[in-house]
Amino acid sequence: MTQDRMLCDIGFIGLGVMGKNLVLNLADNGLNIAAFDLSAEKVQEALTQDELENPNNPPRIYGCSSYTELLSQLKAPHLIVLSVPAGEPVDQVCESLIGAGIQPDDIVIDTGNSLWVDTVAREEKYKSHFLLFSSAVSGGEVGARFGPSLMPSGSPYAWTRVKPIWEAISAKVDPLTGKPIERTKPGQVIKEGEPCAAYIGPAGAGHYVKMVHNGIEYADMQIICEAYHILHAGLGLSADEIADIFAAWNNGLLDSYLMEISVEVLRHKSSDTGTNLVDLILDKAGQKGTGLWTAVSSLEVGCPAPTIAQAVYARSISSFKELRVQASSTLSGPALLQLSTQEKQAYIEELHDAIYCAKICAYAQGFQLMKLAAKEHGWALNFANIAKIWRAGCIIRATFLQSITQAYERNEDLDNLLLDSFFAQQLNERQLKWRKAICGATMFGIPNSALSSALSYYDSIRSEILPANLLQAQRDFFGAHTFERVDKPEGKKYHVQWSAVDRKTVAIDS
Repeated sequence: MTQDRMLCDIGFIGLGVMGKNLVLNLADNGLNIAAFDLSAEKVQEALTQDELENPNNPPRIYGCSSYTELLSQLKAPHLIVLSVPAGEPVDQVCESLIGAGIQPDDIVIDTGNSLWVDTVAREEKYKSHFLLFSSAVSGGEVGARFGPSLMPSGSPYAWTRVKPIWEAISAKVDPLTGKPIERTKPGQVIKEGEPCAAYIGPAGAGHYVKMVHNGIEYADMQIICEAYHILHAGLGLSADEIADIFAAWNNGLLDSYLMEISVEVLRHKSSDTGTNLVDLILDKAGQKGTGLWTAVSSLEVGCPAPTIAQAVYARSISSFKELRVQASSTLSGPALLQLSTQEKQAYIEELHDAIYCAKICAYAQGFQLMKLAAKEHGWALNFANIAKIWRAGCIIRATFLQSITQAYERNEDLDNLLLDSFFAQQLNERQLKWRKAICGATMFGIPNSALSSALSYYDSIRSEILPANLLQAQRDFFGAHTFERVDKPEGKKYHVQWSAVDRKTVAIDS
């Protein structure tokens, strides 16, 4: 660096796909960045990209070859962003920064998909060396480049420093319509609209909310994939025909990023065969763990999230390809139904409502999980704000997130989205078609674990009485676990002396 060069505003470590695009986004918003990666090639790629996108202007990114050089090129107190894989790599970078001379008032922001408990532990571990601040990022590489959804948490002081930067680079939403304000080209800056960045809470809260976001994402994707499978294998429609149906749905209640990209994927032709690429892709799904973390957390917190869990299981069962091939020639299913054109159209309409209702339930499960986790961990989560920052930039952005925002603005203490007047009306009006769609899928022999688990969740929530009375009696029979009675005061426990001849019911002293 020459003597007259100004010090950089922000340091950035990790120039993979997400990191490089976040750096370019920061540069578009007027920040100078000192960038470092263990791969010198990735550093050079970022510098080259900056030169291509910002020709005839001074460089906005300064490439560094070490952690020490990175710190030397930053304004004090230092602000450093990490975009490295979750887990041990985060700690390796933190230890390297300590060795390079980072100071206690410097701020390090972890933007990876870290497990929230790891974030809590790291903030405590490094508090004497620097301020660790976390900020989950959603939106993929396009979101990172042109405006992601950001879920920051940690030190309130750190947030005061980070806030103007995060609000500048985040996606923006029209406050009246709830629609994203598109930013699609390098150098473009959008200052109007509501930013999709909001302080979530103490350490770990932001990564927890992002984890739940990803759990909902799993469910949403599985719901769409089940609809595709039913239309393809059940109704015999081609990928192009299904794309047309999805495109029409995307102009209405089901308007979402995931539905939008599904249309593009279904229409895409393989460059070497000219056929629809989706028909050539092996049906074995991968996962990085955040959906699993959400399902596990729901079990730990005691919050029912069956649609999210079923989406994780669906990916797992897809990995058993050889087993499924073997079973397909051994286990029988129903004969293929022959439907008229009119019957097919009626079923497609039913399937539309099934998707919409199942999506509502998946989001309801996610928001209830966050509510129960917040109570357990002492977080004051603002669910209206969380819904707001998911309206643009993130993977699960969808039109009806505006309705979720409004639901929590009507009642910030809402226990479950299904109890909101708007969503209750939507489900009441469509639940019959939802049931018919699942009946059809079952008679086609098409697996529909996400769609049907969502319906079971809906029916469980609306059931005043569930068979847990028999279950409690069973538990008391073999394990003396006791039970309560509907004809006695709440909280009073009873036990039947099952091994005795007279089997008396006795009250248990607390």
